[in-house]
Amino acid sequence: MIKWLMNKLQPMETRASAAGYTGQMMAARDSFLSSRHGIAELTSTVQSCVSLWEGAFALADVQGTDILTRRSLALAARSVALNGEAVFLIGDRGLIPATDWNLTTRDGEPRAYRLTIPEAGAIRTVTALAAEVIHLRIGADPASPWVGTAPLRRSSLTGGLLHTLETALSETFANAPLGSLIVPLPDTGADDMATMRAAFRGRRGSTLVIEGVAQATAAGMNPQIGQKSDQLSPDLSKSMTAETLTAARSGIMSAFGVLPALFNQATTGPVVREAQRHLAGWTLQPIAMLLSEEATAKLGSDVMIDTMRPVQAYDVGGRARALSAIIKTMAEAKAAGLTEPEMNTALTLVNWGEGDNAA
Repeated sequence: MIKWLMNKLQPMETRASAAGYTGQMMAARDSFLSSRHGIAELTSTVQSCVSLWEGAFALADVQGTDILTRRSLALAARSVALNGEAVFLIGDRGLIPATDWNLTTRDGEPRAYRLTIPEAGAIRTVTALAAEVIHLRIGADPASPWVGTAPLRRSSLTGGLLHTLETALSETFANAPLGSLIVPLPDTGADDMATMRAAFRGRRGSTLVIEGVAQATAAGMNPQIGQKSDQLSPDLSKSMTAETLTAARSGIMSAFGVLPALFNQATTGPVVREAQRHLAGWTLQPIAMLLSEEATAKLGSDVMIDTMRPVQAYDVGGRARALSAIIKTMAEAKAAGLTEPEMNTALTLVNWGEGDNAA
């Protein structure tokens, strides 16, 4: 009875739930660290895609500010491609990149930052308000909208497969006896056979093992029939290595918005142009618009970033034909005496006029 009363009088213990503040911070920190240490980042496929992002942003047209230099845009593109976010401190002489940061939020929006600024031989910590920091993030999760997610983080299974395949292939080509043979030779003395085996041992691509006639006879083979060299090279085609590696590379390219046909050996000019248009239109330009919106809010001027024109992500011949048709149509409309409202009505029917609500 006394024990029951003591249990009733003891205050109820309260624990934090997994969906509480602690869980959200742990998940955000895990995402932050995991996006920086993806094993697939070491592959040439990922670095090729990251280089495309970096080059396109370095060529981008910027209107409304001089603080977004080509160097800053290239750094932002590489950081976003590998980490899912990029943070810059707005300094007197331009944007200062941050390598690490902590932040506080209100309503899911950052309020203040503690930034780690890299310096030669040391690091520097700076505390800044959100208005002093440009924070670009992509692939944000509703549970932590202040944290970006890298394409590799969102496709970690495919990235791990690509890394495993390339690691396995590199170890195979480093350790497997490629081009090595087992050659049958007539028997001689035991000392002579041992000396001959020692002479070939460890010579990659050469004969590694000498098989004498006596050994073949002991194994139940006729020493005079079917004597031929045996290959020790592993047959990788049976494990579908090439097909799996191609599929993994294609998946990583698709995660970065790059059409796999861009790296196909049979690719022609039109395919390259369509791949550029797809990458710039569906992946890079939306990221550029996010950066433009962030820069407009923090710099106080209307900023516009265009990645379509510099990389020529369009059909040049088609645009020339369209321009010729437009000029011809305008000349015919002027000759017919159409007024501007009438011309705008005609353009609205094809979503080119003012107020057509097409975009």
